[in-house]
Amino acid sequence: MPRSQVNDSSAFGRHAPGATLKSVLSWTRAAGHNWLARRKAYVLRGLAVRALRGAPVDVEAMGVNMRLYPHNNICEKRILFTPQYFDEDERELIVSRLTPDFTFIDIGANVGGYALFVAANAGPRARVLAVEPQPDIYERLIYNIRQNPFATVKAIDCAIADEDGEITLFLPAHNRGETSMRLVHLESVGARLRVPARTLLNVVESEGFERLDAVKIDVEGAEDLVLEPFLRDAPESLWPKLVVIGHTHGRWSESLVSALAQSGYREILKARTNSVYERF
Repeated sequence: MPRSQVNDSSAFGRHAPGATLKSVLSWTRAAGHNWLARRKAYVLRGLAVRALRGAPVDVEAMGVNMRLYPHNNICEKRILFTPQYFDEDERELIVSRLTPDFTFIDIGANVGGYALFVAANAGPRARVLAVEPQPDIYERLIYNIRQNPFATVKAIDCAIADEDGEITLFLPAHNRGETSMRLVHLESVGARLRVPARTLLNVVESEGFERLDAVKIDVEGAEDLVLEPFLRDAPESLWPKLVVIGHTHGRWSESLVSALAQSGYREILKARTNSVYERF
């Protein structure tokens, strides 16, 4: 059985990969994008995760240092073993839009994959806000931020919802990255967590943003609860130019598609797990 999933705050490098894991990482990270290469990488990745038995790994991935716990978080597993498959089209598109004073909000930041990637590529004048409501995942996010020389990243621990207050999160045991404000997994029925919630407009205004270049929203089927109220209530000057949004297989309402279209957004990319909208 995996060991208890308790966050380790020891110095970065304590959990550096040994020789065998280094070899595995070298192979999985070099795997190509064809179907067979992906399948081989996934099989080897699964074997390595079981061998780790819940232990974290300290690595460089996507240009940043991270301590990753791949046991029950698919996001961390992907970043550790196969970062080349981690939303590569979406990240490439964001990089193509970067400016020296880029502003970016990562909603559902998990352990910081998007937020730290943007910070690493945007430069010292950028401003990145990472929002993550799960206390233990937030701890990992903060740890990862501190392992990198970026003064551009700030994290806040709350959910983004359609109103301020408190909400219930439903936590699936097999993948903490699928935690949601909506019950989307039957196995989550007994795993619940109350967390503070704020609207996106509340966060944007309290953090003093005057504009948003890009927002990534990955809240597992509740993206409409985040974005629709913002587009309704926020001044157009605060509407993001680019929105990366998880297309979680129809879990969010079709009214979000209409709200985006009515607000001048057009889908410019539909990738494996996200759609990207740009305002013209």
